[in-house]
Amino acid sequence: SHTPEPAPLTATDAPLTPRSVSVFVFVFVRVFSSAVERCMSVMQSGTQMVKVKAGSKGLVRLFYLDEHRSCIRWKPSRKSEKAKITIDSLYKVTEGGQSDIFHRHADSSFDPACCFTVYHGNHMESLDLVTSNAEEARTWITGLRYLMAGISDEDSLAKRQRTHDQYPLNKQLHTFEEADKNGDGLLNIEEIYQLLHKLNVNLPRRKVKQMFQEADTDDQQGTLTYEEFSVFYRMMSLRRDLFLLMMAYSDRKDHLTAEELANFLRNEQKMANVTPEYVAEIVDKFEVSDENKQRGVMGIEGFTNFMRSPACDIFNPLHHEVNQDMEQPLCNYFIASSHNTYLTGDQLLSHSKTDMYAWVLQSGCRCVEVDCWDGPDGEPMVQHGYTLTSKIPFKFVIETINKYAFINNQFPVILSIENHCSIQQQKKIAQYLREIFADKLDVGDILSRDSKTLPSPQSLQGKILIKGKRLPAYLSADAEEGEVSDDDSADEIEDDFKLRSSNVRARNVVNILKKLDSLLKESRIGDKEDTDSFSIRALLRATHQGLQKNLRQVPHPRRCAALHKEQSNTCQPKKKRKRRGGDKTRPWGGRKRKTMKLSRDLSNLVVFTNSVASQECHFPTPCFSSGTPGDVLSFSETRAQSLVNHRAEQFLAFNQRQLSRIYPSAYRIDSSNFNPQFYWNVGCQLVALNYQTEGRMMQLNRAKFMVNGGIGYVLKPPPMCKGSFNPFSDDPLPAYPKKQLILKIISGQQLPKPPDSMLGDRGEIIDPFVEVEIIGLPVDCCKEQTRVVDDNGFNPVWEETLSFTLHMAEVVLVRFLVWDHDPIGRDFIGQRTVAFSSLMPGYRHVYLEGLTEASIFVHVSVHDVYGKVSSLRGIRGLFNRSSKSSVDTNSGGLRKRSISDHLLRRTASAPAKGRKKTKMALSESVASISDQKNASGAGAGGEGMSGKEAGVEKRLQPRAPLTHRPISMPLDRLLQGQLSLCSTDKEKHDMGVDTVIGGYFLFNPSQIIEYILQ
Repeated sequence: SHTPEPAPLTATDAPLTPRSVSVFVFVFVRVFSSAVERCMSVMQSGTQMVKVKAGSKGLVRLFYLDEHRSCIRWKPSRKSEKAKITIDSLYKVTEGGQSDIFHRHADSSFDPACCFTVYHGNHMESLDLVTSNAEEARTWITGLRYLMAGISDEDSLAKRQRTHDQYPLNKQLHTFEEADKNGDGLLNIEEIYQLLHKLNVNLPRRKVKQMFQEADTDDQQGTLTYEEFSVFYRMMSLRRDLFLLMMAYSDRKDHLTAEELANFLRNEQKMANVTPEYVAEIVDKFEVSDENKQRGVMGIEGFTNFMRSPACDIFNPLHHEVNQDMEQPLCNYFIASSHNTYLTGDQLLSHSKTDMYAWVLQSGCRCVEVDCWDGPDGEPMVQHGYTLTSKIPFKFVIETINKYAFINNQFPVILSIENHCSIQQQKKIAQYLREIFADKLDVGDILSRDSKTLPSPQSLQGKILIKGKRLPAYLSADAEEGEVSDDDSADEIEDDFKLRSSNVRARNVVNILKKLDSLLKESRIGDKEDTDSFSIRALLRATHQGLQKNLRQVPHPRRCAALHKEQSNTCQPKKKRKRRGGDKTRPWGGRKRKTMKLSRDLSNLVVFTNSVASQECHFPTPCFSSGTPGDVLSFSETRAQSLVNHRAEQFLAFNQRQLSRIYPSAYRIDSSNFNPQFYWNVGCQLVALNYQTEGRMMQLNRAKFMVNGGIGYVLKPPPMCKGSFNPFSDDPLPAYPKKQLILKIISGQQLPKPPDSMLGDRGEIIDPFVEVEIIGLPVDCCKEQTRVVDDNGFNPVWEETLSFTLHMAEVVLVRFLVWDHDPIGRDFIGQRTVAFSSLMPGYRHVYLEGLTEASIFVHVSVHDVYGKVSSLRGIRGLFNRSSKSSVDTNSGGLRKRSISDHLLRRTASAPAKGRKKTKMALSESVASISDQKNASGAGAGGEGMSGKEAGVEKRLQPRAPLTHRPISMPLDRLLQGQLSLCSTDKEKHDMGVDTVIGGYFLFNPSQIIEYILQ
């Protein structure tokens, strides 16, 4: 700042030389680095800022950047360690008071230069901050944007690798600091015991003391320094399963040579083109010992690092990019779709934000919804009709969509417009669409409206398709407007459930909020995996009772006169309001079809996606056979469910020619979601979900669209694009090849206590078990689970094999769930859902979604199955009852099991503490691998199952029958008459690992004898 300003260059000055350029770059880099470090230093020292909230003037807190520059923290806070926002979760940082929170405090005297907003998380949450001066705000804005830029160009694999590279050191340091209660930089044996309990480790005290003494090399002082604790932590973290696996391929040495590592990659991981250069690169990248690197070998620490890296994740890394044919018609793709995209929460009281469009579009959604209503000053607004949700200008929504539609991918976006506007404001809508989207609406001569097929996503790249009503063809071209059906997604709600008041008092809104919050909490009491455990209709009715009380609504018109004048317009439940058009009686009776006036300007913007209401079709025989390819049928989930149950094959045939859109029932006021798989099974393309509601259904949706790079388009299986089949049949495609999925659940790593544990980290050590759920066609849907491992969340070992037969593997989602067993039920720990087609074979880690290091270690193998397989399911079926439970697709319930089954599940497969657990040791598996390898040579790996795999799988001992673990103890269900004393279900047998041809299994007598002896 003290350097005099240089004179400007003129044409006569000497030209820049390479030396002067390099000097300039050097100086610039030095200055830039200095500025960045200053920002980081200020942020890590902490800054007093005001945290602005919606319902208060603000809270003064000290905000600071943690020492690893990985998260923003603040204090004081009742959340303690949880009071943080990770840098990875940051979406954007905006200057000035631009957020909704700041707009609500418009009357405050905040200086815009001192205000900034940090958007973060999956739901675009905002952290609104005010500094004491503009310089502090500028420092934080610059620093945060610099940190965000460092990760913005990374893909998910790179982020995972960065996390893994940084994790061991950061984790050890963080763990040490948390365990050091008195802050003296030393840990005694009691602090170690407390730490192990917190980490879910239940080791014998004698073993802990032995490791403690081995690590305490400082003259046996009885305490561990950080360096000594690192040695202790590595001893505790040694992966026995990986160590034995490495020994199996290294002739029982403590390292793998380059050739042995190559054999492992080819034979177990099924990798192709494993070159010596690739193997050397792995050793150089993951091996920690310099001596081993020089020798070109990999020790246990390097092997562990490699196996825990993204290279050995269960998800196929090639699927992070587009890998499917994008030249087929739109109707041949599942398309990621959002319902009421603008809402941030429930359907009744939440806020509407344009940021939601930016978030869903960048997360891969390709069909967003805009509900348009007449607004003040001739400006159309976007809001959820008949509710108390907030409004946002239509123009702002379109500008946001235009900005963010094609940032992450260029494939077309479908804008689903629900039009409730007058002709005047419809013209304004059309004007904004043309001006803002410009050439994005111009589809040119890609395909005329009379074509017999829809265009492909590839041909529509960078385009926005308007999905809306189109004027009928019989109208004169000179007609400026016409009458069309009025689609209203709230039509299934009775009129007395709709809020029509715009004069709701503030205290009434507060009362409604309290009522809704109470109801939503009640709805979450049930099992987190059972989203249908409460009635949406009952929830709405209860909410409406509260609304009637708080808003003083009376459903009888004669009593309306007694109310205050400003409330009178809310009391119109029985009176039919006249619409902009008229009412026409449906040909088949029932409710009248509503009509509205449509502007020619808006109609002309609809090209390939003409909205046709399902009410225009004659139920129960909808117009599946009529219409052009550009007609899109929209159904609420209740009507669509009826069609799927009664006319599945016709629905499937319709979806081979045209698009259909399924949206949630209007009774889902809590913004819950239905199961999208039910509609994907009949080929429905636009299955719209509430993206703002995280949970099981959105996890399925994410897994579905990750198959093709997360671009929002996934190609349907060939039978869904052409041909016919019944998705509810026991054998829907007899000639179609089936798949056998064999999952060996080996171990778990660093499984945390349940997120809603009452005592948090101080609670009991968990008793984990793994449940694998198959979600696909009804015949494929089932669950299996492992036994329970008592008192070990740090490194539990299961070593159990689960087998599944899949009739249409292309639509199957495989869901891994980890539970904590409890005497009165089970607590959810975490999950990961992966599409079957994205599974990688071999030894893989399944990282639980949203948890940094929690994972389960599995072995995956897939085989083709030919012929019928319903009668037998493998060699194991000769000796065991089936572990494969069928799911009632209509009721969503499980098969009834006898009390003996339920009791046996806990007593036989999960022995009490102190009792020896009978299972095949991993060392036996390793010995069999080594024996097979020595016998068959290093190059034994071939197509299908290798000899090693067969040796491991076929030596498995028969295990106790597996059943679904009940949500609660079966006694209460028995008293209610829901459990029978004996099972009447026909027993099915599990499929083993043998090749199946025409219902017969290829095995030799010695294998049967071996099973019997075991």
